[in-house]
Amino acid sequence: MIRTRLLLVTALLGTAASAADWPRFRGPNGAGVGGSAVPLEWSAEKNLRWRTPLPGPGSSSPIVQGDRVFVTCYSGYGTAAGGEPAQLVRHLVCLDRATGKPLWQREVAAALPDDRYEGFLTEHGYASSTPATDGDAVYAFFGKSGVIAYDLDGGELWRAAVGMESGNRRWGSAASVVVKGELVIVNAAEESKSLIALDRKTGREVWKSEAAALELAYGTPCFVTLPDGAEELVIAVPEEVWGLNPATGKIRWFATHALTGNVSPSVVVAGDVVHVFGGFRSAGSLAVKAGGRGDVTKTNVLWTSRTSSYVATPLLHEGHLYWIDDRGQAHCSNAQTGEQVYRSRVAEITSGGRPVYASPVVSDGRLIVVTRWNGALVLPAEPRFEVLACNTFAGDDSDFSGTPAIADGCLYLRSGRFLYCVGERDEKQP
Repeated sequence: MIRTRLLLVTALLGTAASAADWPRFRGPNGAGVGGSAVPLEWSAEKNLRWRTPLPGPGSSSPIVQGDRVFVTCYSGYGTAAGGEPAQLVRHLVCLDRATGKPLWQREVAAALPDDRYEGFLTEHGYASSTPATDGDAVYAFFGKSGVIAYDLDGGELWRAAVGMESGNRRWGSAASVVVKGELVIVNAAEESKSLIALDRKTGREVWKSEAAALELAYGTPCFVTLPDGAEELVIAVPEEVWGLNPATGKIRWFATHALTGNVSPSVVVAGDVVHVFGGFRSAGSLAVKAGGRGDVTKTNVLWTSRTSSYVATPLLHEGHLYWIDDRGQAHCSNAQTGEQVYRSRVAEITSGGRPVYASPVVSDGRLIVVTRWNGALVLPAEPRFEVLACNTFAGDDSDFSGTPAIADGCLYLRSGRFLYCVGERDEKQP
């Protein structure tokens, strides 16, 4: 059972974001859909607007607000330079969107003890949570160092602790914050086995819902609007998916499933249907109709499948779900039935290990899937498999694990060394 410490109904009046902004992980509504076309091909010599060195690596995604781009990094420990846990520092970097010029940078020393750089944590590091913005402030989640709010000029507004625990695998933080109306909501499964809602203006805790079942749930919560206009906060955990009241954190419904081990992808929302992916060994996917009360497994589960994504959140586009799995295979499934349309080995992926952490995004009918070491793949956002382009940046052999952002015809993507802006440009100009 989820135990809610504080029940306080708050107004959920959203702050409008420009269509040109990309304010959170996977963009507006967490859907991964870009409203403008980006180039098919790019490289260090072609369609590169700018490239800016970063103070350290990270697996988080950039976000875009107005004329600014924000991204998080870490340094001092867990990098090629070595270091000790006490030297770990997280960074929030703000850059000019047009030029890539750094405008300001804030450093946050790690609250200790933090998890040691070993095991699976070495695959993604200490800056894997994407910040979010409501147009007034930017909110960064730094794991055991808490959630910190800054105004758009870098002034600190507040900081809130969310726990100092570690999951049984000690894999570190991964979920990203989301803003809904007056609330900043964070999945602090790793830090305190809880979902926490903070007042966006003060950082005061509004509600906290704790559950042991949150352990190994790394997805970012999503919102579902029901046919009657009511909203629900939805998150998948090992063996269950939950629908909660976003104003109180109280659980409304749950459905059981067979996905055991860690559940890393965020749920994918289509109207009032939620698609769930994840699991280890007992991996798979399912679709659940949101709404209802109590256990809705028998009434609301629409389909189940053995196909799955291990880390990346699949992309839903025009009735189909797309992703590349941890074996380098591209998938397309029918979102209404779960039936597999294609599964194809991607020849361009040649590196070992798990080749894709970034989630796919879509722009102008084309999927963009950033691989960790083999470039960014461009595929048709259609139920047919084809690699239209494989784009790389010569001279950067670092890990590309962050999901890209799309805004005004530009693609913003980060590596362990740089933040890049890709956009159509006249190659004759300097």
